[in-house]
Amino acid sequence: MARHDDSITTIFFALGANALIALAKGIAAWVTGSTAMAAEAVHSAADCGNQGLLLLGLKRSARPPDADYPLGHGRAIYFWSFIVALILFSMGGMFSIYEGIHKLDSGQAVENPWIAIAVLAVSLAAESVSLWKALTQVNALRGAQSLWRWFRETRRSELLVVVGEDIAATLGLGLALLAVGMAMLTGNPFYDSLGSLAIGVLLLIVALFVGIEIKALLVGQSADPALQEEISRFLTAREEIAEVLNLITLQNGADVVVAVKARMTERVSAPALVDAINRCEHALRAAFPQVRWLFFEPDTEK
Repeated sequence: MARHDDSITTIFFALGANALIALAKGIAAWVTGSTAMAAEAVHSAADCGNQGLLLLGLKRSARPPDADYPLGHGRAIYFWSFIVALILFSMGGMFSIYEGIHKLDSGQAVENPWIAIAVLAVSLAAESVSLWKALTQVNALRGAQSLWRWFRETRRSELLVVVGEDIAATLGLGLALLAVGMAMLTGNPFYDSLGSLAIGVLLLIVALFVGIEIKALLVGQSADPALQEEISRFLTAREEIAEVLNLITLQNGADVVVAVKARMTERVSAPALVDAINRCEHALRAAFPQVRWLFFEPDTEK
């Protein structure tokens, strides 16, 4: 699990922040009767569940290969990330929309709005720090890529979910703060209900986006395009290889599966050919330690 240590730290950081924030929001929602605050409390509680499932997924993905799973359990993290995206995110979003619709007819005013505003402001500051922590890790990984391109091309599903959660939480808190503030200034509880609806829609949009990205990994996506290009250039430059005929990669959790079909330079004997292939494999593994599974086939045509 060593390759996921940085993600585990980020997840624990977000889990601690969300647990405290959920408690504060829940108490404030009970005291004030704010629908938007209740939606935010459920959102933060769901985020705690999300992070718990991500930690479970990382632990299961680190299990060694066995007879039933010869390539290991690396893709287990995609399953749990998918569950987080489609179930917990969606449940939080649908609850928020339900509460918003339910309170539209009740006309219940927000009581003690300053309590809600204070809790939301503190929560917004805490979530901003959590988002900064997650983006710091993303920036270390994405290099020259734009943030949007990293979102579309990353194979780190657990980090994608955490960043998605933090972005949704930060925007959701801003919406809740605006909704409670408008309800307090105008005396109209409609704005509070509208805030709950907006938070629900936001969560569903994030769930859809994250789910689509993780679905590709779950089905069987290749390694990062930049990594695949680097591997291709590395193999092409090897003196033992005359031409790389085909290169297939598969992201398998923290590990990468590589299958190579190559036309080798002329060899006078079978042992010499085997020795050339072994040298290529050893060099490739040394240059790309994330390549755990490597299949090499010498051939003369694609």
